[in-house]
Amino acid sequence: MLGAVRRTPIYYGWFVLILAALAMVGTLPGRSQGLGLVTEPLLADLSLDRVTYAALNFWATILGAAAAIGMGHAIDRWGTRGVLTAVAFSLGLVVCAMSTTTGVAALAVYLTLTRALGQSALSVVSLAMVGHWFVRRIDVAMAVYSVALSIGFMMAFPVVGAIVQTSGWRTAWFLVGCGLAFGLAPLAWLIVRRSPEACGLEPDGGRAGGQEPGARGPALAGDELSGHAWSTAILTPAFWVFAIGTALYGLVASGIGLFNESILAERGFSPDVYYQTLVVTAFVALAGNFLGGWLARSVSLPILLSVSLLILAGGVAALPHVTALSHVMLWAAAMGLGGGIVMVLFFSVWPRAFGRRDLGRIQGAAQALTVVASAMGPLLLAWCVEWTGSYAAMFRLLAAVIATVAIAGLLVALPSPPALPSRLLENRQPEGRM
Repeated sequence: MLGAVRRTPIYYGWFVLILAALAMVGTLPGRSQGLGLVTEPLLADLSLDRVTYAALNFWATILGAAAAIGMGHAIDRWGTRGVLTAVAFSLGLVVCAMSTTTGVAALAVYLTLTRALGQSALSVVSLAMVGHWFVRRIDVAMAVYSVALSIGFMMAFPVVGAIVQTSGWRTAWFLVGCGLAFGLAPLAWLIVRRSPEACGLEPDGGRAGGQEPGARGPALAGDELSGHAWSTAILTPAFWVFAIGTALYGLVASGIGLFNESILAERGFSPDVYYQTLVVTAFVALAGNFLGGWLARSVSLPILLSVSLLILAGGVAALPHVTALSHVMLWAAAMGLGGGIVMVLFFSVWPRAFGRRDLGRIQGAAQALTVVASAMGPLLLAWCVEWTGSYAAMFRLLAAVIATVAIAGLLVALPSPPALPSRLLENRQPEGRM
């Protein structure tokens, strides 16, 4: 198999990238936007109130966040092939089991496991796969990755939503679980390889200094990979500005995603408008992915983060004031554009700023913060509507916080690029393939 990897006319990392995007789409049942597809029928089926459900979701997400950090360490030690296969299969079984739940206690367990395995673990594995196979062309790779997963989500949302409407949420969740366990998991085992060095390749393409496939030479040893240590990376202002900025997007997206139908109903719109906004947001997010990937090659990433957060802040601030369908679509477009750019930045900033040495743990720490924030989103909105009778006050507060972080982004710079180890520099050869 390693020989076949080296003989492919296209750099094998592109195949890994497409599967990584598919894996990120597979996180759907563990994400608030995915759960949002089944929230209303699930609440009616189990006779749950909105605050109780948001509290269950909060603790499930908080407990599940620990998997992001643990998964980063597992990837750094054992590689992505076996980890991805195990996580995808386990998540599939849990989602299938969740489709049979009839009680609140069981639902709490399944929500926790889907958050841990989906939103946390599977997300970290997906991101690390791309970061391990691309270095110099990481911005291009992450733009392609973002486009691929945006297309995947655009296909998944209406398909799952249609099944929920026609056959119920239980059937939809069972089919999603089967797809993960018996579709994604086998593909991961067949296609994914640990790293380009393990296949005798360099990241981005080319031969790794004449190294034979599978040989544990200098380029393969984990401590020889260039990059900042995890403990150093998390002390930099850039790490926290990007981590908090993307976490705020996760907070807003999760809160709106879980209760979107209810939020729009408060403004006088039917459930059909909710599904229309999903499509608009997904399409504009795709454009945001292209735009973010293109701009990231020439524009400072902190400045790009600031612009994208200001767009998001504007969209969030405008939501309590939408009164016409055109307003809703403009709001959905703003969320898609800002979110699409943030997505590319979240995927590309870590390897560019901190290298590949501790990439799994660095991404895991950032992902954990994003997961915690996404847990807070639905709970904050549920509390707000219970206390005030409306979501509006929380949206105004969140818009102000996001704008503040956007300003902070203008004041930070990325760390200096990590130096390549000397032995890798001696073995480095020009790129030979796409």
